[in-house]
Amino acid sequence: MNSDNDLQIAGDILEVTHLLQPPREHPATVAEFVGLARAIAADRAQWEHLVEYDATTRWYHRLRTGPGYEVWLLSWVPGQGSGPHDHGRSFGVLTVLEGTLTERTGRGTRALAAGAQRVFAPGYVHEVVNDALEPAISLHVYYPGLTEMPMHTSAACEARPVTA
Repeated sequence: MNSDNDLQIAGDILEVTHLLQPPREHPATVAEFVGLARAIAADRAQWEHLVEYDATTRWYHRLRTGPGYEVWLLSWVPGQGSGPHDHGRSFGVLTVLEGTLTERTGRGTRALAAGAQRVFAPGYVHEVVNDALEPAISLHVYYPGLTEMPMHTSAACEARPVTA
């Protein structure tokens, strides 16, 4: 019986540099955009000092841009919401940094606690609301950069429980 594991048989991939792809300066796939959002979320020093809370309107700040994409930081005081909308031709990654947000779609309602991520395609209709008693902060990555946010009627996002 051979006790060698696959790594021992194949060798160290880092020793075969011609097989490694160089890291990209900017993301180009959904997985890379999710990774970008996670990296920014983990680096609180990059965004925490920028956050403001506004009781009259949702606060937002464009944190970063790259070739064809944008990263936005948003704060939500209790009761604030986006209204039912989509993101036009943009794909998106929503990451909750602090607090809890509620996402409503035509398929149901989902609570998104800190660390939760949602990935969506163009035309995905949802409403995001802070139904909690504490403020929340979220990070949004859009590719291509957000150029429109068509609003929808609330019937498109009627609340129904989402099954796992």
